[in-house]
Amino acid sequence: MTILQETPTSLRAIGQPRLLAGLTTGRADLQRHQQVHGPLPELSREAYTELATAVGLRGRGGAAFPVALKLADLPARGIEAVVVNGSESEPVSRKDRLLLTMAPHLVLDGATGLARALKAPLVLIAVHDPAAAASVRAALLERQDGVEVQVADTPGRFVAGEARAVLSVLEGGAPVPPGRKVLPTRKGYHRRPTFLSNVETFAQLAVLARLGAHEFSSTGLISEPGTQLLTIDGAVERPGVVETPTGTPLEAVLRFAGASPGPVLVGGYHGRWLPTDLSRPETTGGAGIVLALGTDTCPLGEVHRVAQWLASQSAGQCGPCVFGLAALVDDFGRLGNGDPAGWHDAQRHLGLVPGRGACAHPDGSARFLASALEAFDDDIRQHLAGGCGRPVLGVLPVPGGTW
Repeated sequence: MTILQETPTSLRAIGQPRLLAGLTTGRADLQRHQQVHGPLPELSREAYTELATAVGLRGRGGAAFPVALKLADLPARGIEAVVVNGSESEPVSRKDRLLLTMAPHLVLDGATGLARALKAPLVLIAVHDPAAAASVRAALLERQDGVEVQVADTPGRFVAGEARAVLSVLEGGAPVPPGRKVLPTRKGYHRRPTFLSNVETFAQLAVLARLGAHEFSSTGLISEPGTQLLTIDGAVERPGVVETPTGTPLEAVLRFAGASPGPVLVGGYHGRWLPTDLSRPETTGGAGIVLALGTDTCPLGEVHRVAQWLASQSAGQCGPCVFGLAALVDDFGRLGNGDPAGWHDAQRHLGLVPGRGACAHPDGSARFLASALEAFDDDIRQHLAGGCGRPVLGVLPVPGGTW
């Protein structure tokens, strides 16, 4: 087990780091980046597709869509752009911002190398964090990539990080997902075929291009080898970003971070809750977020705060989001106050919200809340009997303070 020297961003690794290699002393400029990783081979589109297929590489933004299938869906020519989605608007996640801030050349290698292979004339990097954007712009001054690269500032709202919302912002539109659900590979930037993925995916492509399929597959799962970045937060002794082999048991990650006993949230605020008992072999897929709640705070109160924030992040485009999430905020508030009708109404509303929204926000929010009802069954019983007696400590971060 390797533990990277701690920095202000708290970088660590279980096993040998790849994405975080060479970052123990801070941000890697081009010279140090090349010393650590070596030159990037110039690969064809077919070579990238074969590599992604061989290792089962999936996007690391939460949807986990196979990269090879995304490449195969692009036309043979006429690709408008490669878009790096760095609008990491999930309040807990730090992994993509960390890569852009401390390892920008690794991300740029993945994006520009693929753009040249696809013969795409433009790389667009959408970033809402000022420090990350400044780091990428500084890195571009050190490079000559043979393809135009632009850094675009985007809003930090939750739904603004959705792929179609990012494309809308890049085209000068509103930071919300449009109602139409068309893949960027068909109609992306300027309604032209576009390869779009999140920051870590491009960093993984740069590592894969250098290592090749065999060496890349020397760690992690057989079905999806390699490493992944996890943001660890909450009731833990060592919060931060951790690089682990894929398939590392959640219990091992929590032990590594010094987590307190209690429920665990995986996947962020569109993820799901797991109960205190983690004896079954859960792993840490999804959006790469692990948040330990601990046992000192009121779970229902914490969830209610996040529900209020999620409702405030609605794009205002559809009833399930505008009215459904507002109703669920009220349901969980009443349930926390011991009203049994709150539990019954929450169950009813959770059955009506999923699958009907204009984007993934209502579905993800409903998943988060539905899993809370399952994981916090004992706490719910205590509230219905008069309360759990614990304060709401704000272990779950929400932007802008208490809601």
